Amino acid sequence: MGSRDLRGLLDGEEPVIAPLVLNPLMARLAAQAGFATLYLGGGAMGYLLAVTEATLALPEMIRAGLEIRTVCDLPLILDGACGWGDPMHMHRTIGMAEAAGFAAIEIEDQLLPKRAHHHIGIEHIVPTDLMVAKVAEAVRARRSDGFLIIARTNAARTANLDEALRRGEAFSRAGADILFVLTQDPEALRTIAERLPGPLMYMAPAGRITASGIPLAELAALGYHLIVDPATPLLAMHRALRLSYQALRAGLDDPTIGAEGVLEQQDIHTTIGLEKLLEIERRTVEIPLVS
Repeated sequence: MGSRDLRGLLDGEEPVIAPLVLNPLMARLAAQAGFATLYLGGGAMGYLLAVTEATLALPEMIRAGLEIRTVCDLPLILDGACGWGDPMHMHRTIGMAEAAGFAAIEIEDQLLPKRAHHHIGIEHIVPTDLMVAKVAEAVRARRSDGFLIIARTNAARTANLDEALRRGEAFSRAGADILFVLTQDPEALRTIAERLPGPLMYMAPAGRITASGIPLAELAALGYHLIVDPATPLLAMHRALRLSYQALRAGLDDPTIGAEGVLEQQDIHTTIGLEKLLEIERRTVEIPLVS
């Protein structure tokens, strides 16, 4: 399945669940688990680099996307933060994202440059007109309508739901393919679905894809065809690594893999496709000598 099939997936009845991936190994594991779409998250990437999303640059995310796309052809969604600029800058942002093989980009209505304060719930939304212009230029900049523009607003959290709905309607008129109003409240989610055209995006909180209390199938029926988990795999990895290092320092066996390290090593070889690489060598540079 190629990167341009996301629109078709969203047209189906089943919700498209896109888990966080940050590198090729995570992408391969997500593909093994059966996911059809992946999400390269900015917040998680900031944590991975031991900084914050506010300090990330466009080329860093593009490179991560290229590395993922090199080994995995599932549709990959780019968390484009605030688009890395004003309306004019959208043309380079969209051009690079599309050239790197992303299937979609998520752009939000936050202040640039972003501030670390957004990690503790202090956000600064930009005027609606500015965000509308950014969405419109993003649409103009893309080469193919198969590359989807996801317009996000956090106004339900920073202002109120009515303001978020007004923004969503304006983003839709500007040409956004998918609308994303950030909220976990089930009644708000239903109101959004009544007011805004689909497909809609829902973002699950870490570790709780069922946090809204609305079954995933019902979310899809309401119009939330794209469901993203932007953090859980990173937090699971952070916990496993933290416990592993603590155990090693204490001279104890690893609490996760224990004595099964050899089996996990074999699983890694399967994940990276080692046998395929060995087969290439066997028929090229490692041909046995004939006596």
